[in-house]
Amino acid sequence: MKFLIVGLGNVGNEYAHTRHNIGFDVVMAFVQKHGGSLETDRLAYRAEVKWKGKTFVCICPTTYMNLSGRAVKYWMDKEKLGPEQILVIVDELALPLDKLRLRPGGSAAGHNGLKSITESIGTQEFPRLRFGIGNNYPKGMQADFVLSKWRKEEEPLVALKIEKSVEVIEQFATIGLTMAMNQVNNKQFSL
Repeated sequence: MKFLIVGLGNVGNEYAHTRHNIGFDVVMAFVQKHGGSLETDRLAYRAEVKWKGKTFVCICPTTYMNLSGRAVKYWMDKEKLGPEQILVIVDELALPLDKLRLRPGGSAAGHNGLKSITESIGTQEFPRLRFGIGNNYPKGMQADFVLSKWRKEEEPLVALKIEKSVEVIEQFATIGLTMAMNQVNNKQFSL
């Protein structure tokens, strides 16, 4: 069984470890936990991880967020994977910082990375793990907020949620989407 694990974010040091790049951070943590390393490849940083008889093709698109779909489509076609075999990790303003939400599909909800993937692969029915980043910003400052670094006091909770997200990727591949959703969606994460 093979899966495409996609972390959404933007390339470049100025975006590293910002709220908008949490997808990159989760995928990097997953790859590191399983002894892999991301290499520059076609349209993405890519690593292949084998674990419990499963193959995880892990990508962080280098196309910038708004064109993430190009990388996802390329690697889906190359690896001959259907939408149900991909898991996209994405930042989510509509969820508080203490939440993760695993979904089988749904609208892009204004997220340009998800919108690009939906347009490129022709469906919005692909699993995604939404990582709550909160929405604690003044009116009109959304872009600045999502591109900002985590506040010092948020970092321990973010680290815990990255660890939990890595477990969700493993559960998605081993116990399936529905059971993984039951284990994570109603949890409130705290230290």
